[in-house]
Amino acid sequence: MSTALLLLLWNGLFGVVVAVTAPVTITQDWGGRFQGDLTFTVPENMAGWEVKLNFSAPVGKIDEWMGDEVSRSADNTQILLVNKQHTGVLAKGDSLHIQMFVTHPGTKAPSGIGELINLGHDNFVPPSAPPDHDGTKYDLNEVLEKSILFFEAQRSGKLPATNRIPWRGDSALGDRGDNGEDLTGGWYDAGDHVKFNFPMAFSVTSLAWGLLEFKDAYSDSGQLEYMYDSIRWPLDYLLRCHVSPHVYYVQVGDGGQDHSYWGRPENMTMPRPAYKIDETHPGSDVAAETAAAFAASYLVFKNKNATFATQLLNHAKTMFQFAEAFPGKYSDSVSAAAGFYRSFNVTDEMCWGAAWLYLATSDPHYLQVAERNYITGAAWGQSWDEKNSGCMVLLYKVTQKAQYKTDIIATFADWMPGGSIPYTPKGLAYRSQWGSNRYSANMALIAIMASLQGIHTKQYQRWAESQINYMLGDNGRSYVVGFGTNPPTQPHHRGSSCPSAPAPCSSFNQQQNGPNPHVLYGALVGGPGQNDDYTDSRNDYVKNEVACDYNAGFQSAVAGIKALYMRGALP
Repeated sequence: MSTALLLLLWNGLFGVVVAVTAPVTITQDWGGRFQGDLTFTVPENMAGWEVKLNFSAPVGKIDEWMGDEVSRSADNTQILLVNKQHTGVLAKGDSLHIQMFVTHPGTKAPSGIGELINLGHDNFVPPSAPPDHDGTKYDLNEVLEKSILFFEAQRSGKLPATNRIPWRGDSALGDRGDNGEDLTGGWYDAGDHVKFNFPMAFSVTSLAWGLLEFKDAYSDSGQLEYMYDSIRWPLDYLLRCHVSPHVYYVQVGDGGQDHSYWGRPENMTMPRPAYKIDETHPGSDVAAETAAAFAASYLVFKNKNATFATQLLNHAKTMFQFAEAFPGKYSDSVSAAAGFYRSFNVTDEMCWGAAWLYLATSDPHYLQVAERNYITGAAWGQSWDEKNSGCMVLLYKVTQKAQYKTDIIATFADWMPGGSIPYTPKGLAYRSQWGSNRYSANMALIAIMASLQGIHTKQYQRWAESQINYMLGDNGRSYVVGFGTNPPTQPHHRGSSCPSAPAPCSSFNQQQNGPNPHVLYGALVGGPGQNDDYTDSRNDYVKNEVACDYNAGFQSAVAGIKALYMRGALP
């Protein structure tokens, strides 16, 4: 008999687990060794599976070709098989046939039953944020919640007991500096497993800015404590990297070796070298950006955790002094970073970091440094390597000087319809093909922040909303994994593309058709081409890449739009 029977429906914390059973049919029995056949009808698409074999009496060696034995009970009656790399992908309705030759100590073959469990199907259902009743077109509470979950999925190091991502575990616990310094923690940059501090610090600054200005949105959505916890994770790592006043580790992991590995971060075995800046290998750009992250986060935490906030501010001051005293581009000092996050200027980071430190301290020295490093004119945009538009907004906020307002208006004259930035047919401001959503989301945040200073308030707010709504579905589909209509299902992300352990994972999984086994909730994918063209394929790392800096400005802009609706400024 080979008909698969429904065994179990378990409504648990993370959803419904479906398993099926089938009996082991004895086709030959030679006394001491038998041939058994086990056939399942696959109940749902699978990218990995395990079969639990239960026999009525002990058995010895099992020869079969569909899986690998990974464990057995002490009494040799229960054996766990896990798919081989080439047998793990199955479609709903397929037959999984396992023919086995089994030794046993008795004179008659024991009876057996097999239980098939899907390791390549995500049963995780995220907690439900309270419904958004602010009048927004899309449920922004859900977007905020899921974006925070994305950052949790990016965590490196020893995960806390409160980890909400069931398919993630501890990883990279051996990350160390040259003298054994603890460099564990932080966020993996994108769909890979390198920790690049330059974009990581920028992401923290962008998120802290949004939390500082739109705390009411996070509170109303039930995400405030999760948000504090979210940015605390990379902040603790960045503090650990600042091992002395003039020594700062800026990268862990070699991009070349890392990108040749397709698998879970929990299973990495390649070397993970650490790279630092110091007095003879300067990096004032990454030092100033990290100072900005510390200073902005000081403002976030000063009324919540004064001790932690003071630690952040002290490191911000020391880090910025390092940036001032030893100028230079970090990617000139750290060649391992140059192929991935090459810096093209340091003046924007010096302005940005100084402006945040002035907001945190009111020390006029920082304002002088910020204004001295300010670059006049329309800004290209806002990104991990381009902070001129952010500087405009901060400096106008603290000085009210006409030059900064003029430059903000000139920047958005370029970005608004009719300016120099082209638009896709369905309405996305298209700055660059690599992460097209990211640039528009970042500028949506800048537009909202400028509007709070009374600059073209309604125009900028509505433009920002149009860009975010494009990403949430106004173009006909969502670009946020796990949210809205027809969202991406194949983000270019190693961890989410792998079935649950102990199923194997390799570049074989990268090439498979179909959704990633684990839903990378909240991740904003790179986005469309200039004609709104988009294919949901994890092999397209231009359109389907995900990254912390993609989500940072986006999430803060979402919080800003929600806050504007809550405050009655929109619609």
